[in-house]
Amino acid sequence: MLAFIDRPFAALSAGSGVSKDELKLIFSMILSYPLAGVLKRLPDAEPWKKNLFIISVSLFVCTGIFSLWTGFLTLIGSSMATYFLAAYFKSPYMPWVAFAGLMTHMLYLHAYRELFPKPGVVDITGAQMVLVMKLTSFCWSVHDGRLPDSDLTPHQISRKITKMPGILDYLSYVLFFPSLFAGPSFDYAEYARWLDCTIFDSPPPTSSTSRPKPRSKRRIPSSSRPATIKLLSAIAWFVLTIKFRAWFSEEYLLGPSFTKLSPPARILYLYGFSFAARLKYYGAWTLTEGACILTGIGYNGVDAVSGKIKWDRVTNVEPLKLETAENARAYLEAWNMNTNSWLKNYVYLRITPKGKKPGFRSTIGTFATSALWHGISPGYYLTFVSGAFIQTVAKYLRRYIRPLFLSPDGITAGPYKRLYDLLGCIVTQLSFSYVTAPFLILDLKSSILVWTRMYFYTHVGIAALWLYFHSPYGRGFLIKLQKRRIAAWQKQKEVEEKEEKEQEEKEAPGLKRLYRMNVSKANLEPGPLGVPEDVERDVIEAVRKEIDEMKAEKQGRSGAGVRGSKGDSEGGRNRRV
Repeated sequence: MLAFIDRPFAALSAGSGVSKDELKLIFSMILSYPLAGVLKRLPDAEPWKKNLFIISVSLFVCTGIFSLWTGFLTLIGSSMATYFLAAYFKSPYMPWVAFAGLMTHMLYLHAYRELFPKPGVVDITGAQMVLVMKLTSFCWSVHDGRLPDSDLTPHQISRKITKMPGILDYLSYVLFFPSLFAGPSFDYAEYARWLDCTIFDSPPPTSSTSRPKPRSKRRIPSSSRPATIKLLSAIAWFVLTIKFRAWFSEEYLLGPSFTKLSPPARILYLYGFSFAARLKYYGAWTLTEGACILTGIGYNGVDAVSGKIKWDRVTNVEPLKLETAENARAYLEAWNMNTNSWLKNYVYLRITPKGKKPGFRSTIGTFATSALWHGISPGYYLTFVSGAFIQTVAKYLRRYIRPLFLSPDGITAGPYKRLYDLLGCIVTQLSFSYVTAPFLILDLKSSILVWTRMYFYTHVGIAALWLYFHSPYGRGFLIKLQKRRIAAWQKQKEVEEKEEKEQEEKEAPGLKRLYRMNVSKANLEPGPLGVPEDVERDVIEAVRKEIDEMKAEKQGRSGAGVRGSKGDSEGGRNRRV
């Protein structure tokens, strides 16, 4: 650690009450923005310069700002051990061996941190957590590169590594400084494509107006505007964090005053406590995502409709989607998205035997892995095991209850679908605020105390739904009910089609007469805005009608003239007589 860097943070810590290392962590994230701008402007044709710059910045952050010499060597050591394991151990069990070794090392770091706590001090554990995701996905990608494409999914094909990268490329990937401590994580194939700039080879837009205008000779498009928006958003999230943490505290939640609240008020306070905790993560992840966008690695192609560049490749959280999620799946998909992607593609689907669908064991294994990855505190396990049951019950609700609120066609919303969605949103938000409380509190006794004060409402709901869906009147009854709805709908549809056909047959003779008169059926009904469907035919008919009227008028005039001449002749004869 450099003394001249440490002194300002010590002074700020004394005045603000925030720990020195936490201030340093925020500073290092903000520092990533100008450094990302420099990285982006290094020559694209000389990737080794980018690699050295990335490694140098990470070394400076770990040792110059945080004095984590041992921690930096730990990152290098685990990375190189994984590299050589992937290169020379060509067994199908290689990814599992790497996974077991990395998770064991991760548990050791968590245990050390738990046994020898240093509140407010940043250690290498956070960076190691991000590294575990990168290294395990790297091993699976190398393994997939040794298999034929017929044995792989489209995602695995797009991420596979057929040739071991150079050590310099590999180290710059694992030490990518904008996401060093808080993520986001991404696969090596994405990083390699960013490094050689092939990630920017998007399909050509459909029109010239939708093609982004090049600003310079660099292949990386300008990303300063979306990065700035992320930076300002992160600052706003941090400001809200300070406000909400003052209103919703763990001390009050565990204190005697909390018991004086009514049950509904307790549930709402717990939701506010959970929301206040999420704000901190919104700020941190949005801040690091902005730095990644500024480097260009957040580039995700061009939108085919709007023609605008998408910068959501490394998005880690979508706050609006999460806070309005109507079911457990939508909630989890919007939270810690890159970690969820890692758990899905490199744990959940890898645990599942080939040719079979993932089941409850895959879900439990994935949530257990997530708990081990986060740490050894009891709160993590209470949260993730309960979360596994929530996800399973949510699948039952979506599969057997939701169709009853749709039309029998399974697509059109029924009259009560909006009510179902609203109730789903409320239940989802309150259930996850309850389940995630131990994740924030961590201590076993305190976590159970909070759940007791909540009367275990989420667990009671899970147990009731679980028993119902596994009872004789559960899934079987709902399936029969839905089948009856579909059968009645199909019968009604057949009756309507039959009536429509009979009506068309009744109208057929009259329509034939109209066709003989050169009048189209379309002309009987007005088109949009009252304009006839067949304008040309209407004009022709109008002209014909006008001609017929003119002929009739002419004939009438000529007939009158003949009668007039005849009368004059008779009058002349009379006069002569």
